[in-house]
Parts: sequence; structure tokens; C-alpha cells
Amino acid sequence: MLHRLEIENFYSIHDLQVIDLSIAANTPEEPGRLAPLWLGSSEKAPKVVALFGPNASGKSTVLRALSFIKWFVKDSFSSPRGNRMPFDRFNSKETLDAPTRLTVYLAGVEDIEQAGEAGAAQCRYSYEVVIGGTSGKQIVEKEALYYWPSTASRKVRLFERDAAGEVVASKAFGLTGYRQALEKVLRPDASVISTLAQLEHAYSKVLWQTASLLVSNILIEKYDATDDAAVRHYAEHPEQLAMFNREIQRIDVGIREMKIEQGHNGPIALFEHEGLTLPMPIIYESHGTRQFIRLFPFIFEALDTGGVAVLDELDATIHPLLLPEILRWFYDPIRNPHDAQLWMTCHTPSLLEELTKEEIFFCDKNYEGRTSVYGLRDVQSVRRNDNYYRKYLGGSFGAVPQIG
Repeated sequence: MLHRLEIENFYSIHDLQVIDLSIAANTPEEPGRLAPLWLGSSEKAPKVVALFGPNASGKSTVLRALSFIKWFVKDSFSSPRGNRMPFDRFNSKETLDAPTRLTVYLAGVEDIEQAGEAGAAQCRYSYEVVIGGTSGKQIVEKEALYYWPSTASRKVRLFERDAAGEVVASKAFGLTGYRQALEKVLRPDASVISTLAQLEHAYSKVLWQTASLLVSNILIEKYDATDDAAVRHYAEHPEQLAMFNREIQRIDVGIREMKIEQGHNGPIALFEHEGLTLPMPIIYESHGTRQFIRLFPFIFEALDTGGVAVLDELDATIHPLLLPEILRWFYDPIRNPHDAQLWMTCHTPSLLEELTKEEIFFCDKNYEGRTSVYGLRDVQSVRRNDNYYRKYLGGSFGAVPQIG
């Protein structure tokens, strides 16, 4: 469960922006909406995070920060040497060569030897990366991992890396036996975790696997968002095809079943419809149906693993009545037994009627092009029984387009 994100000097975000999802234990809640920050925590966080705001206000930037952290932790070592990291700084004279800082707080296991064990004790973790240098030669100025074990009264450093590439690690992180190899292969543009995972370092492999639980349609690197890619995915994952067919019948778009057959150039998708004799190829399906076909694997994987689905413009072509149904999948303890989380951007204001104030965040941009991010619970005098839809469209919360 992700419960805090800090972003500074990243795309349209100039000043430090903090998204804190933590909710006190005594906060009134609706069933299924919240989950403990970690196993045994009295604090909770929402399972759904929805970002609203005008076009180009920075909503996608927030999701891109999460996707970049995943890429850096998991794939930066395997990226070709000398390639530019897949991000940009805020476009102003004073920030183009200033460092970018990203920090994420999440749950993790207290004892690495108990990783993967059901019911293993958990605690808060934080991971921070600071990337400096020029846009032509980016370098990691700082990378650090901390945790808050129950045996300590404050946070404990697991490892910290400086701009020279020196890594200081605690005994719990277990760097003994790996330090010499790390010094030889650690690059200034790759993460310690990504590097050590390739060296079969136990703690880093767990962190690498944790990063893999975040799935996203944000284009950080080499994601193929075509219909053909989706069909190949379903062909390789028949269990997701079976689940998709169960859901597509429930949401009543006239499709009885999607079948995958082998064509001359690879797998093809054919759709059986109510009232039609012959199956139809995917090109005859609506744009909304095809979008749902492409996004469903992300949702399925997050729900199945207890991961995080990071979906940009989930509502772009999907019918407004289907969106609340997708949210209910994350609230349902049967469909979501591992407390998976959904972070999404959306433009459909009617969805505000389905959300609580802890789930709603806004992005706005000022005349200098700087994005600010704030939660609905940060807006004064907002009550739980307010009509968020009407108040938002009326401008009470800000983050609406200024026309004229």
C-alpha cells in the first residue's frame, strides 16, 4: 500500500508537492474504502486515488512520478549505458539543471528472512532518489531506503548512497559480500536496488519484486499500447482472458465472449455478439470496448497480486456507468483480498458522486505553469454529505478550466 508521494522539479511540478494519503484511525469510513498502511497499522489509506483537474494541469505527472520510480528501481541497471533517463525537469532557467527529488512511502516486511510469509510483520518504508547533473548527463546524487521497525523508536537507515556512488548500509540490509562487486558495476545513472538485484542480493530482489507489483499504462519505456499487444497478452495469459469474459458479460456491451485464435501473423481476437451469427474482429468493436480490453489486464494484475494499478485517463472512452463498477472491484474484499490500490486520472466529474473526500485529489496549474496538488480534505468546510459534483463544477474546489 502506497501512502505518501513527494515530488519536486519533475515535469510541470516545480515546488515540492506532497500527496499524503494517511488517515487517522478514528476517521469515519465506508466499508471497503480504506486499508491499513501496513499489516497491524492503526492508520489507514484509501484504496482508490482519483486525480481531477483541467487538461495539462499535471494529473499525469503525478502518475508518471510513480511509474518513473518503478522504472528506476527495477529497470535502470538494464537500460543501455549512456541513455537519458526517461523524465524531464521543470522547464525554467533555474530548474533545468537543478536536482529532481522523488520519495515514496509504502509498506514492507520487517524481517527480510520472512519475506513472502503470510502474516509476516510489516512496517513503514520510505525510498528516496535525487537526480542531479545536466539534462545531457544525469547522475544520482542521493538514493536512500529507510524503515521503521517495531524494535526502534525512529526510522532506521537500510542504505544510503551519495553523489560519488559511495553506499553506506546497515547490517540488516546485508551488503557484506556484495560491496566489492557493487563498487565495480554501480553506474551513476542506475539504482543501487536494480544493480544489486542482478547480483542476487536478497533484500534488493525483494524490493525489485515489490516494484514489479506496480502496473501502469504511463509510457515510461517500451510499452506497446496497441490492440495487437493486448491480444498477444491475453493469448499468453488465458486466466485473464477467462476473467475478462466473465466481466464483459456482466457489464452488458452485447459481447458474449472474446476468443483468441491463431492467425497468419500471430494471435487474433474474435468477438461473439448477441444476435449476430459470425464472430467480429476487434477492429469493429467500439473505441471504448477496445480501451477496456487494453486496460483490464492492469486492473486484473493489481487485484490478483495486491499491487498498484496506475492508470492514466481511465475514463477517456469507458462509459461513466462502468467506472463505478471498476471502483467497486477495489472495494470488494472478495475481488480485492490483498488490498490492491488504484491511482487514476479522470475528467468525468460525475465520478465525484461515487468517491469520498479522502479519495479525491486535484491538480491545478498557475500562470507560471507550475502544478500544485491538493486533496479535497485539505479544502476548508467540506462536509461528507456535500454534493462534490456540483461544488466542483461551480468552482468551489478550484482545479477547473478557466475559459475566456
